[in-house]
Order: sequence, then structure tokens, then C-alpha cells
Amino acid sequence: MAANPADDRLTGPVSDIKNIGILLFPDAEELDAIGPWEVLAFWTRSYPDDGYAVTCLSESGGLVRCAKGLVVQAHHSYADAPPLEVLLYPGGQGTRPQLRDEAQLDWVRRQRKEVGLMTSVCTGSLVYAAAGLLAHRPATTHWAAVELLADLDPTIDVRADERFVDDGNIVTAAGVSAGIDMALHLVGRLAGVERARQVRRGIQYDPAPPV
Repeated sequence: MAANPADDRLTGPVSDIKNIGILLFPDAEELDAIGPWEVLAFWTRSYPDDGYAVTCLSESGGLVRCAKGLVVQAHHSYADAPPLEVLLYPGGQGTRPQLRDEAQLDWVRRQRKEVGLMTSVCTGSLVYAAAGLLAHRPATTHWAAVELLADLDPTIDVRADERFVDDGNIVTAAGVSAGIDMALHLVGRLAGVERARQVRRGIQYDPAPPV
């Protein structure tokens, strides 16, 4: 990943850039983060006049080892990340200890107050549930974590069969590859349906199963 995705690809002042942040943490599921990165980076780099940039952040910044061994570089730490318009929270086994990590849950609650649009992929929604963000709201997660999502907060309207659930200022996606669909949906929300179609064609993504 490039050192700074917002370096020279936007023609306006840096202060005008709307930042999308993808969270990284140990044992995050790779495709949960990298799939949406591909969608959002293609969009923001190919259409800079839309005014968005995408970046990655982690608690301390630097290198992060994901669930299957891929090591990725976070552009920012929590402390030096730019103000975010959108936060994308991936899933993976790394979310499990976070469900009992009060410091991380408090960080998530602070983001809810500061970030306009909170999104998750896979079991990232479990962390949102543990932080109280999904109370009395519809949401989804990986199929194998549906019962856990309901247990974390019985008031959640769990949508087990939906690819993603858009509930205004929170969007949750189902497992792993569903993050690509959700990211294209975000492009549609933020820049229009035609732009989302252009991005889908650009990355040559066809959601119809090949077999």
C-alpha cells in the first residue's frame, strides 16, 4: 500500500478531502480489508475530483499481521489518523478479544460520535454490537457468527440472509467477500450509482458465482 493515498491525486486543498479509513488489527481477515481497499482505492485514484481518499489505520500504526499471515502497512495510528468521514471495520478472529477489550470498545464508541458513517465487514459487526452501536438496529455478519451477534445484543434485528444491511449511518456486511459488495454500495451512496458501475467495471467484478 502506498505511504499516503491522499498525496497528489486530489486537485483541491487537503482540508477538503473526505477520508475513508480501513481499520487494521492483528488477525483481521485479509479480504475483509483488502477487498474494500481495492474498490475504494480504485475509485478514489481514478476519480479524484469526487473528493475522497482512502487510508488504513491501526492502533499503533506500522505493520500488522493478518489472519492468514499477510503483513500489511497501516498508514496511520489512532493518534495521527486524519478525521474520518467513513470508518470500515473488518472482521476475523482478531475481533474476538476485542469484544472484551474496554479500551478498544471505548475507541469504537468515540468513533461513533465523530465519524459520519460507520461500516463493518464480517465479524466486525460483533465489535459494534459489543460497543452498543447496533442496539435496536438491523445488522448482519458472517453466517457462522449470527448467533453470537444475537447473543451480544438481543435487540439487534439480525439479517442473516442479507449481503449487507444499510441502516443509514451504520452499514454492516456479511462475511469476507461481501465487503466488496458493500464497498461498491458505499461508492454508490457517496458518488452515485453510475460511478459505482464504473468502479465495478474497472475492477472487473462480477458478483454472479462462476460455478
